[in-house]
Amino acid sequence: MSKDAKTRGKIIAENRKARFSYSIEETIEAGLVLTGTEVKSLREGQANIQESYASFENGELWLINSYIPEYLQANRFNHEPRRLRKLLLKKREMANVAKAIDREGMTLVPLKLYFNDRGRAKLLLGVAKGKKLHDKREDQKKRDWGREKARLLKQHG
Repeated sequence: MSKDAKTRGKIIAENRKARFSYSIEETIEAGLVLTGTEVKSLREGQANIQESYASFENGELWLINSYIPEYLQANRFNHEPRRLRKLLLKKREMANVAKAIDREGMTLVPLKLYFNDRGRAKLLLGVAKGKKLHDKREDQKKRDWGREKARLLKQHG
């Protein structure tokens, strides 16, 4: 099995905190414009999208504050770890996302960075609305009750 085949379908980075802080209404898969050293660094499984977000600027969609560390073997040809990265969407998808974001309280949150089955780096974006503190507590109660219910069923059934 080649090195390239191993990385296909592989999740590089996941923003698990986003699902806790936001209620995701819709997801969109976007491509990324990357340099060669960024791709090599991603193939090593190194990236962080925890504090990042996507935003429209000049009619284009950009990924802001994502971290892809420098590729150590690249020496002087390396990339900047926290540079802006352009996201690729079809025009119709971009128009739909722009319309959704214009609604009150909506934002674009990166959920997952991965390689698809063709070996291309993709970013799963969520059109999300921020949760209030009481919503977060409600979700926590539901999760706790689900765990407790499973435990009871396992003991008695």
